[in-house]
Amino acid sequence: MRHGVDLFATLQQIVRRAMAIAPRAPRGSLLLCEGNRLVYRALEGFDAFARQGVNLPTDAGLATGGGPRAAPEAASGMCVVSAHAWYEAHLPLAIAAEGAVPAGAGVLVAPVVVRGAPAGYLALEQATLEPPQGERRAMLEVFLDAAGAALERHRLYDEKARLAQEIRLLEQVLNAVGTTVEPDHLLDTLAHGIKSVQIDQQWASVELWLVEDAGGGEGAVAASGELSARVFRAGRSAPMTYFHTLRDGAVDAARGLGISVDFRLGPPGGPGGQREILEDGIRRGVDGIIIAPGAPEEAEEGFRRAAEAGIPVIVVDTPPVPGSRAPLYIGTDNVAAGRLAGEVMRRLLPSGGVVAPQRPTKDAINTRERIEGFCAAMEGAEFTVLPPHEDSEHDQELGTELARAALQRRPDIAGAFGVAVGGGPAWGRAAREIGRGGEIKIVAFDLFSATVALLRRGAIHATIVQREYDMGYRAAEIVHWMITRGVEPTLAELPASRIIHTGVDCVTLEHTPWSTTLSDHLALDAARRVASRRVEGNAAGRPIEVLLIGVAARREPVVEERVSFSPRSLVGRVLDAGRPLVIDPAGHGGREDASLLRRHAGARTLVGVPLRARGSVVGVLVLSSEREDACGSDDVPFLERVAGTAAVAIENARLFSRISERTTALERSNQLQESMLRTIHELSSPVVPIADGILVMPVVGTMDAQRSSRFIESLLKEIHEHDAQVVLIDVTGMAVVDATAANQLVRAAQAAALLGAEAVLVGVTAGAAQMMVAQGLDVGAMVTHVDLARGFRYALAKTGGRILYQR
Repeated sequence: MRHGVDLFATLQQIVRRAMAIAPRAPRGSLLLCEGNRLVYRALEGFDAFARQGVNLPTDAGLATGGGPRAAPEAASGMCVVSAHAWYEAHLPLAIAAEGAVPAGAGVLVAPVVVRGAPAGYLALEQATLEPPQGERRAMLEVFLDAAGAALERHRLYDEKARLAQEIRLLEQVLNAVGTTVEPDHLLDTLAHGIKSVQIDQQWASVELWLVEDAGGGEGAVAASGELSARVFRAGRSAPMTYFHTLRDGAVDAARGLGISVDFRLGPPGGPGGQREILEDGIRRGVDGIIIAPGAPEEAEEGFRRAAEAGIPVIVVDTPPVPGSRAPLYIGTDNVAAGRLAGEVMRRLLPSGGVVAPQRPTKDAINTRERIEGFCAAMEGAEFTVLPPHEDSEHDQELGTELARAALQRRPDIAGAFGVAVGGGPAWGRAAREIGRGGEIKIVAFDLFSATVALLRRGAIHATIVQREYDMGYRAAEIVHWMITRGVEPTLAELPASRIIHTGVDCVTLEHTPWSTTLSDHLALDAARRVASRRVEGNAAGRPIEVLLIGVAARREPVVEERVSFSPRSLVGRVLDAGRPLVIDPAGHGGREDASLLRRHAGARTLVGVPLRARGSVVGVLVLSSEREDACGSDDVPFLERVAGTAAVAIENARLFSRISERTTALERSNQLQESMLRTIHELSSPVVPIADGILVMPVVGTMDAQRSSRFIESLLKEIHEHDAQVVLIDVTGMAVVDATAANQLVRAAQAAALLGAEAVLVGVTAGAAQMMVAQGLDVGAMVTHVDLARGFRYALAKTGGRILYQR
């Protein structure tokens, strides 16, 4: 086995050696068990079909009775069956041409045993139906043991990777607890996380059915007796999580530094693109900018404007152009990373061959540098590196289509290099679709769910993984220094090159002297994130806002819709019972599930898992697969763990939403109350000029210290504006004239006297006067009158006026 990264090459070599045992077999193959199906992992001696441009399928059909359909007895040991029957059941293309299978020929079928059960079958064509004897049988047993050891080793590493992936998935979902995560974002994480853990199930779709309590809302029973729910359906293509991981690093650093991170994704150009986002940040006056420019040349004008505005810019992921106005680059040494990818390819293809790269765009500096390093590593060996083709900005479907076309156009392609995150999965999917999965040596770049799944399947052999979390963390940390200490003092402490390389890791499923296993990488990555978190506090002493801009990749959006369903349907029964339910739609066929079956046409396995939180079921996770019996009893507990964690995140998000709504309502109520109080205060103490030099100021309600301040302020303002000599303070409408009120009125009179005006207290009732005397209250030297009319006559006399008419 080549350093534990090429299971296909090991199995292919075993088949070739087994075929060479006398009498030599003209054709041979090795089939592996994936669930209840068999798939080809090595085919030898079928070159005639390749020359005709025919792609042999990887699917070898169902296994029945514990063994292959044409040889169920092989599960118990070696046996020989009719070659015609074997190929008709498992490789019909082999008998499509007349005379392709000699008359009387047989196929020797032998189990490859792992942990006491068949994990695959070796199939060798021979001229007769005679079983092997003696030395030939013994040698075949040696090769079968070697295949079993290789598969056992692969299975152990795969199980470790599966466990690490499950832990990572649960951590990602748990990270949503305590946030206002949206259902579509949560479903993206769930759908593609589940697919990367359960790679053999081949889930065609994953849906989130959210059913809330009744009360006329979601989940309420309609007049027809049906229920309704919001349903979120994940896209088939996996989301590019690269920039979200970079954001996680920046947010973790920012949390301890008192920074708020405004994370935006946009295409390199066009409406809503990075240039518009950058200009908006400069216009708003953000404190700092971190950007991964999709088109570095176009971003330079924005960098210049930011520098003129005194906003520090740090470039991550993709290097800026030479002489850039951005003062710092944090990211990968892409030439070195490409060279490492080339060295891995040389190990995978020691005899050389034709190698094809795929990149997202020719404009990105980072991918150009990776190809430069890759080609440099190929020099001096028997390699032909084809010109790279572009997959149109991370379009996964287009990337797979282009890779498939390239493999069909050039059958001599022996290796492929995915220069960016989507390239490796595109090559891996295309190779599997044309029956060459594992045969074509693929080196990918970066690590997301599709890459993980294909690594575990052996369709991708290695991937060069950047440390995007570290990029985000270091960028947030340094931009904070630039904001609080100054750009130049910060740069003086950094490398003179103004470049910080964060490094890469070479990741393979199994251990090698030059790579890290997938399981170890996932565990180390999680540990590194925890270790990097720290709390320093905001040295600026003010809010700091940093704009983080990433590249938006084309992808299928999550589809949201309102769906009605019967209480007796799959979803209804899961809600009612609170337990998982697995059905075969072809055998079930109940009319209650008619709408669900239409949604999942062609499915042979439907799974419903309750989303249980705080003792109630808030929804159902629904998965479908075109494979029969795709979900076994061992798979259900994993789905329950994922669904349970997701339910907590959903309930938490709903709680946050309710709190936010109630907080907003309270804020509006408080604003309304304050407005009403202001109005009441304005109306309760109006100042009315009734004659030259005379003002009337009625007081309604109560007089406390807060109101007294406004009262005196308004009184003095009106005295000044009207040059008033007498102010009649009418307390007829006051609820209570107590000690506090009396003291405030005396203060108002004293303040008025300082402006040369006299304050006259009018409207004191008999009850109020009696209470004031009983409590010993003193209004000082203030003149008082029983009502406003007497007070008005007094004021006229003081100002030299007289009443011309009196009834």
